[in-house]
Parts: sequence; structure tokens; C-alpha cells
Amino acid sequence: MSDLEYPGDLRYTSDHEWVKDQGEGIVRVGVSAFAQDALGDVVYVSLPGVGDQVSAGDSCGEVESTKSVSDLYAPLQGEVTAINEQLDATPELVNSDPYGDGWMYELKVADAGALDGLLDVEAYKASLS
Repeated sequence: MSDLEYPGDLRYTSDHEWVKDQGEGIVRVGVSAFAQDALGDVVYVSLPGVGDQVSAGDSCGEVESTKSVSDLYAPLQGEVTAINEQLDATPELVNSDPYGDGWMYELKVADAGALDGLLDVEAYKASLS
């Protein structure tokens, strides 16, 4: 396995997205270092709209790179409360800072307990090998 980093305080999905609990039932969502590395140079990001309702596993956006276009999948059910507007002008933040400035959107989750159903860092890293 590569030396990509995976923060231990996040939850992950099998679709290579990370989820960070922001408190108050809000989670922040982005793509993992593995995903951005596999995508290559990100040139465009299409995100869901604020107020959109998403269901776990549903496609809710796209990430376009020099190699391909990949769907973004909602990790949990909820309502989109914020999007990272910086990605309109600087989509390469997904590559340079996938866990910081490269975040995608925030959700008000329908069930905060659903976070427990996502992969912890060890389970996620094991799924990559």
C-alpha cells in the first residue's frame, strides 16, 4: 500500500469518501487521499445544491479529472447545508488538501447514529489492500 495518509478521526465509505462529524448533526464530506490519487489532477467538481435531500449511496455530484469523471456518492441520508464554493475556482484543492480545503459539502444527517455504520480508518485501510 502507498504512503497516503488517512486521518484517524474520520469515517470512510467503500466509495472512498470521508465523513467528519462537525457536531449538531452536521457532517463534512470529501474524497479520500486514495480517491484523489487515483483520479489524478482534478479539473472540475460538480456538487449538490444547498437544500438538496440526498440518500445514502445515491450519486450527488461528480469529480472530473484529467483521467476520468467519477460520481460522488452520498455517504449518509440528509440535507445539504453547505458546499465548498472554493472548488469552483480551484478544484485542485481536492488534490492538494483532500481533508482540509478540498472538502466537498456538508450534510445535516437524518440519523446521527448512521455514522457508526461507516468504516473506521483501520477498516478503510484494510479495504484498500
